[in-house]
Amino acid sequence: MTFNFDEPVNRRDSECVKWHTFEEDVIPMGVADMDFKSPQPVIEALLCRVNHGVFGYPNLPEGIEGAVIDWLYNRHGWLVSQEDLIFIPGVVPGFNLAAHAVTRPGDGVILQTPTYGPFFQVADNADLVQQEMELTVEKNGQYSIDFDKFKACMTGRSRVFMLCNPQNPTGRVFRKDELERLAEICLRNNIIICADEIHSDLVFSESKHIPIASISPEISSQTITLIAPSKTFNIAGLHTSVAVIQNEKLRTKFNSARKGLMGGVNLLGFTAAMAAYQEGLPWLDALMIYLESNRDFLTRAVNEEIPGIKMAKPEGTYLAWLDCREADLPGRPGKVFRKKAHVGMVDGEWFGKGGKGFVRLNFGSPRSMLQDAVEKMKEALLKS
Repeated sequence: MTFNFDEPVNRRDSECVKWHTFEEDVIPMGVADMDFKSPQPVIEALLCRVNHGVFGYPNLPEGIEGAVIDWLYNRHGWLVSQEDLIFIPGVVPGFNLAAHAVTRPGDGVILQTPTYGPFFQVADNADLVQQEMELTVEKNGQYSIDFDKFKACMTGRSRVFMLCNPQNPTGRVFRKDELERLAEICLRNNIIICADEIHSDLVFSESKHIPIASISPEISSQTITLIAPSKTFNIAGLHTSVAVIQNEKLRTKFNSARKGLMGGVNLLGFTAAMAAYQEGLPWLDALMIYLESNRDFLTRAVNEEIPGIKMAKPEGTYLAWLDCREADLPGRPGKVFRKKAHVGMVDGEWFGKGGKGFVRLNFGSPRSMLQDAVEKMKEALLKS
């Protein structure tokens, strides 16, 4: 099979957030979805279902659980059972539901910053106390965990830790020893781990994603893992995700917290997810080669050609975390690049402490689009 990821796709009239956030003369590199068509088996499965013409309430499709189980085992070596799976309409609703399920008002929720913006809404949504530790930027630009700071941010009422791995926005893929230390601290303090692993399939050749719950039965008994085909196969708009919870009591708490407020997955979401997990691997393998090439191009271009900007190679995701602190920009870098370069990115302050002076750039696009954005950024800084 051959896949043409260089093919541009016109998304201006597709009512997508990414291409409607900015003016038409701005290249949108912010919102985390890719500018590639989804795998052909997914498109064909959706067309077949649409051509049926009836869209009633869906049952859980036969085979969907097996498709998820096989995917997790074949790709990540993680063996789960049918009973461990709960299908939900999104990872963000999932981690909010997890917080409601395992806490009481006034308990603590732990975040590692900079991190994905919606995590900062969890404390208010569940009436919790937000407890933060900032990841450490090393000399090479990569991020590490200060475990003393991790322990220091806790109190006796800390109840849930929101782990993001692969990490958004820094692109870190945490090693097994790092995950083991995080888990050991959580277990010792009776803290539930809620692991957002939505980017788990998007890991580059030098790294390996390890689901934290797969490390040991003790860790899995205190972990809620959230996965989805949405980032992997570019089907985010179909709102299909899975909570993997291997502890029956914890699974019951999670389900009970829905309280009629969270529905299930929609019919087309199920259709796309099953086709993606069963037939999307060749497309994904080709995609990862293309994304890695984009990553390497962008890393070189940023560090060698754009004055005052630095970036470390992300180990996973299709998101680059650009350090603009030495560029002497007049204001937030995202606003500056939007105005002067006509390139739209996400300002680092959206990601909390440690984000000031950074921007997040999505390189999940045809190379020509990425090259155009890089040239416009370079020209804007050279002229300033």
